[in-house]
Amino acid sequence: MDAAAPRGLASWEAQERLDHYGPNEPATKRTSPLSQLMPLLGNPLAIVLLVASGLSALLGQTVDAALIATMIVLSVGINMMQTWRSQKAAERLRERVAPTATVMRDGRWQELARRDIVPGDLIRLSAGDLVPADARLAEARDLHLHQAALTGESLPVEKEVGAEVRLGTSVVSGTATAVVTATGAATQFGDLVSRLSEPPPETDFERGLRKFGLLITRTVFVLVLVLLAASLAMHRPAFESLLFAVALAVGLTPEFLPMITTVTLAQGASRMAEHHVIVKHLEAIQNLGSMDVLCSDKTGTLTLGEMRVEGSYDAAGRPSPRALELARVNSRLQTGIRSPLDVAILASSADVEDASWTKLDELPFDFERRRLSIVAERGGERLLVTKGAPESVCAVCTSTPEERARQAEWIAQEGERGMRLLAVATRPAGEGPPWTTRDERDLRLEGFIAFSDPPLLEAKATVEAMRRDGVEVKVVTGDESSVARHVVETVGLDPGVVLTGAEIEGMTDTALALAAERTTIFARTSPAQKTRILLALKQRGHVVGFMGDGINDAPSLHAADVGIAAPHAVDVAREAADMLLTERGLDVLHRGVLAGRRAFGNVTKYLLMGTSSNFGNMLSMAVASLMLPFLPMLPTQILLNNLLYDVSQLTIPTDEVDESWLRTPHRSDIGLVRRFMVFVGPISSIFDFLTFFVLLRVFHAGEALFHTGWFVESLCTQTLVLFVIRTELRPWRSRPSVPLAASVLAIVAVGAALPFTPLAGLLGFVPLPPAYLAFVAAATIAYLALVEMAKRTLLRKVYASALPRSA
Repeated sequence: MDAAAPRGLASWEAQERLDHYGPNEPATKRTSPLSQLMPLLGNPLAIVLLVASGLSALLGQTVDAALIATMIVLSVGINMMQTWRSQKAAERLRERVAPTATVMRDGRWQELARRDIVPGDLIRLSAGDLVPADARLAEARDLHLHQAALTGESLPVEKEVGAEVRLGTSVVSGTATAVVTATGAATQFGDLVSRLSEPPPETDFERGLRKFGLLITRTVFVLVLVLLAASLAMHRPAFESLLFAVALAVGLTPEFLPMITTVTLAQGASRMAEHHVIVKHLEAIQNLGSMDVLCSDKTGTLTLGEMRVEGSYDAAGRPSPRALELARVNSRLQTGIRSPLDVAILASSADVEDASWTKLDELPFDFERRRLSIVAERGGERLLVTKGAPESVCAVCTSTPEERARQAEWIAQEGERGMRLLAVATRPAGEGPPWTTRDERDLRLEGFIAFSDPPLLEAKATVEAMRRDGVEVKVVTGDESSVARHVVETVGLDPGVVLTGAEIEGMTDTALALAAERTTIFARTSPAQKTRILLALKQRGHVVGFMGDGINDAPSLHAADVGIAAPHAVDVAREAADMLLTERGLDVLHRGVLAGRRAFGNVTKYLLMGTSSNFGNMLSMAVASLMLPFLPMLPTQILLNNLLYDVSQLTIPTDEVDESWLRTPHRSDIGLVRRFMVFVGPISSIFDFLTFFVLLRVFHAGEALFHTGWFVESLCTQTLVLFVIRTELRPWRSRPSVPLAASVLAIVAVGAALPFTPLAGLLGFVPLPPAYLAFVAAATIAYLALVEMAKRTLLRKVYASALPRSA
């Protein structure tokens, strides 16, 4: 770089500009504890309770006011802190894969977080990079950008010194340095980037949670109105009736659901990170657990991903070193992304002397031509050297029809041996520059290079494990069908009938959807065809994952339900993906799938808990309030009962799930949750009514004893039933996690002990007779046994497809 060339910024200069211009990212909303707190306090039920607390204080009921306020503060505080901690944990995971850029700082090139780039920075660009900000080119060498996101152009565009490059474009080939002119929202692409920063489309699970929330909201609204009207009709105090109805509504509302979901998914993401899967979007975890089809290239997933040159042949298939020598010239001089084929060529021909060739121009690779050409010069000779897919290169060569037929036959034979072939051709370069793709004609076919890529040792076992766990692996590749077939057979998959890109091109979307389900290998596919395949499978109701690593995989990563960037993926693919693998191999992804299913299973447990025992208790309370001459439980007691119950559920994210659950993909089914509520919930009410009878007829309970007795019974039954609902197996055959067991048992102990503590008077409790405690113990055991019977009947007859089948 000469003295007049830009030299980048010093760290102190960059910091000043960062303070002035802000981070190089769209204007995103930063979460803080305060921003977490306001929506919780803004909840209508919370507002009503706060108002009720104030009115209680004004009416002289200071104890009730303090208790209500304490319940609200504890509930909101636990919710806020757990959610905040989980979101911070998720952010730390995302920071591990935050996009970076190569920046000149303090006189040396450094990899810095993209958000720290400022106007005036000198950046370096190379193939596969996303342009991190708007910039002006200071140096450029054969730089070709893909800028379809800005201009709609499908083919790469060449850029020269002085040209502007924009955020949102990506480098296909070449190298450059550029001076940043605008960052963040000030870029030309800023408004679109802001839209890209919005939350991703609603997942199936999120949609189900939203519908469930609407169901609960409607139920709560009706319940409050009915109870309030009935209480007023019975001439009970209006304020007390309102407070009771609101407290009852709080008891029915699963206010910890968002927090439990966030904590569970965040812990699931942490577990997946231990298995070398980094989650960028927590919402994608459920989709990963639901995935039943994985589409991926074979390289690096089924195979080692390390190409080896097995031979160099002339156009007739006879051994000859010339094809390899010319391929080395092409690979050494190209500035595009070095594929594993290039690495193998350069490694196997290290002793070939080609330094005398100098580069004049480059025609970068694209998926339409499927070839890359270099114009090189040596001793006055200008030569265009082309390498690429055999059918693409042979199509622009001067071979006769008879020669092409023999070449095709030889290529097929090599493919059946598992060899991947690269064709090499040349022609005198002619006049230039510039040279264009129109110069790739009338070439002389110099020969072929054969490569092998051995299958991974664990690939066969992993493919079988994926199939056993309900995930079908489909190979979508740009290779020849014979090569793909050989690899697929080696790892134990049935190749069946191979569907090629040429055949896909002539299919309607409906025909492709039907064919895609039956097909294991899609060969010689273009990026657009890969996306069509994914959409076709989704049309048939599959949850589809796609693993990619290249520049042109970004559309497919977006189109899939779960986009997975393979290790060493280029920036464009990493940016488009929902998850990133940090280690190679299909077994890494398989472990991630199981971790995703664990997270989804734990969220489902909370849903089933909140809509069965909890709903049953609230139903009992509503009925009792209409039949008893006094309230069945004081509002503060309802709130305390609900708070203790919710605290016992906080450790659900730590729990394991049944092995049988892990063996099957699961879709969100709020219909199942609703039916579980209707089927299991009333069982809780049956035992509540039994408790009412025992309290009133056997123990002749007054108001305080009735409140205390039912508080203890309802807390014990609705909390301990988690041990039954958490597993599809017999409870004693599936151990809960230690934190979960400890929290549930501790809450039961606290609830049973409260009537015997100094707090009893403040809470309106009185000591319970030992005989009643014995009844509670017996009733709880009977209740759990009946729920177990109902659960198994429910799963066997109706929901076996939605919940795990018994082992």
